[in-house]
Amino acid sequence: MKSAIMKMSAAQQMIFLLYLGVSFAHISVKPEQLKNIEDRLRITEETLIELKRENEALRSLTKASSDKLESIERENKAKNIAFSAGLFSSGSQHIGPFETDTTLVFQKVFTNIGNGYDSNTGIFKAPANGVYFFRFYAHAQFHNHNQMAVSLYKDNEIQCSVFATDNNGNANGSNGVVLSLVKDDAVFIKLLKKSWVFDDPLGYTSFSGFLLFSL
Repeated sequence: MKSAIMKMSAAQQMIFLLYLGVSFAHISVKPEQLKNIEDRLRITEETLIELKRENEALRSLTKASSDKLESIERENKAKNIAFSAGLFSSGSQHIGPFETDTTLVFQKVFTNIGNGYDSNTGIFKAPANGVYFFRFYAHAQFHNHNQMAVSLYKDNEIQCSVFATDNNGNANGSNGVVLSLVKDDAVFIKLLKKSWVFDDPLGYTSFSGFLLFSL
């Protein structure tokens, strides 16, 4: 047999030795050892299945946490709403009187976080549902006209107003209100007919508002 092996090629010798090793291994493995191997394989398989379940649970938890974080970020972003604007961007002048109630366009924007205020129209549109606080100031110099009347509107309804009249001198008025708004509700200031207001770089006439809390 030894001479027969010597005549084999190296590859044939390797295959022959592997065959002998496998054969001896099968012969030498006892039943209790084989059962032990099977038990260990079963435990390993069960462990892998459990790890897979835990991995799926962890993946679901990670997604839920990510969704919650995005929701919180959206809520926080919605809470950042505030604006403030003066009547004129430059110069000193009166506006009015007009024959009809006229929306005042506050051109000098100091702050517009959330982009709710439009300096082209003078209208604030609520970016989100919530409770908001608004305040406005008005000033007039009575030289040849003696009435100042200004109102804050929510959509088409007056919410609060200021009024002053004098034959000579100056007048100032201020008012504020807390309003519950839904998204896209409009809030603006109107100069009532036959009235006027004044503003200059010192900012006597202004319109401001901000979100108190979301709903």
